[in-house]
Amino acid sequence: MTRITKAPEERRQEIIDTALKVFYEKGYEKTSISDIAREMDVAQGLCYRYFSSKEELFDTALDQYAQRQVDRISSILDPHKPLTELIRQMPIFLEIEEEDSYAQKLCHESGNIKFHNQLSLKVCEKLQPIVEKLLTEAGDRGEIHIEDPETAASFCVYGQLGILLDQKVSARERTERIRRFLLDLIKSFA
Repeated sequence: MTRITKAPEERRQEIIDTALKVFYEKGYEKTSISDIAREMDVAQGLCYRYFSSKEELFDTALDQYAQRQVDRISSILDPHKPLTELIRQMPIFLEIEEEDSYAQKLCHESGNIKFHNQLSLKVCEKLQPIVEKLLTEAGDRGEIHIEDPETAASFCVYGQLGILLDQKVSARERTERIRRFLLDLIKSFA
């Protein structure tokens, strides 16, 4: 085996990317760190240098994927627009999650509801401070009157999960229901 030296961040990312591929192809439960190392053609110890366990590796990969989704959402938000306009223009997650990656496949294939739910919670965790900031700024502009933007943001973000995870309703209908509810809620704070 020829030793190839790579920058630490490059190597770390290679481990994450390979792990996602192996998790997807073999299944998370059936995958070990040695499987990931074998796929990379490196010693198992190299993987352990960056991650203490398979769980830590998976959590890191999920966190990265969630951050990419939140970054996509953030990139289309114009914080200077009125809150009602932001809600009306908010894309559905199907439009945001357009990548064809192993992370996307792993989290959204049927039978992987556990991973999908973990991803949903991670996205919520990352969106909550963004929504809190939007609510605070809308309050500063006089659009709404909310005494506790942190709680309101948590409610708006995490409160959507019941609708978002309801597979009996189409993704578009779920998004429309959430939009209508949020617009009605914002009216009550005006």
